[in-house]
Amino acid sequence: MFSDAVIDDMNRLARFLSLDQTSGNGPTGEPTLLILLGNAILPTAEAAFQALQQGKVSRLLIAGGIGHSTELLYNAVQQHPRYQHIATAGRSEADVLGDIGVQCFGLLPEQMLLETGSTNCGDNAVQARRVLGQAGDVHTHILLTQDPLMQLRTDASFRHVWRDRPDITFTSWPVFTPQLERSGDGLRFAGCDNQHLWSLPRFASLLLGEIPRLRNAPGGYGPRGAGFIANVEIPAEIEEIYTRLRPVLEADYGDRSF
Repeated sequence: MFSDAVIDDMNRLARFLSLDQTSGNGPTGEPTLLILLGNAILPTAEAAFQALQQGKVSRLLIAGGIGHSTELLYNAVQQHPRYQHIATAGRSEADVLGDIGVQCFGLLPEQMLLETGSTNCGDNAVQARRVLGQAGDVHTHILLTQDPLMQLRTDASFRHVWRDRPDITFTSWPVFTPQLERSGDGLRFAGCDNQHLWSLPRFASLLLGEIPRLRNAPGGYGPRGAGFIANVEIPAEIEEIYTRLRPVLEADYGDRSF
């Protein structure tokens, strides 16, 4: 069982990565375009569909082909009592999620754009821009929704790909910010159903795996590294948390390429 200090460190890191720029309020103001990035955390897609249903967003683009974590989405859909009938095998993340939107939320296909070819976070941004261009979309304010632990990197990826378009602004909406709390002899995500979320090893792997990628330095994805994303300022306290957490989580789960 993790100590209270370790749980607090995990929660602080989760808050940093989740980058909720809506202050927990979700879409407000004039309805705009929402880009949902394919992921296995189904509450993100459900919230996106509900926002479109309620007129809080005017259009939805779902971006995601087949990548290294697509199987996790397949599993989540197959295990969900409402979505088990949705075909998954060999299909893009956008096609799977789009079918859920149409068949389970009553959305119209013409309300959505699907980007089905991207294979990773950076490619999501590139291909989403291509699809929007082909559709003649003129939105200049875009909401981004992703697995909360990948929200910060998604924002940096889109800012990088649109760096020649200063008129385009992005707002990150992770739907919720995961926070761990004690539950009996184990842990649960506070305020959540806890179904169709992360296993704790998966959560830990994402939590720590993001920090090396976000760094603007050799080995990272920033401009001074691989050049995949825009600069991300990582506060010293976050780097300190990462340094403390890594050996603790590796001791429990082994080296999962943190």
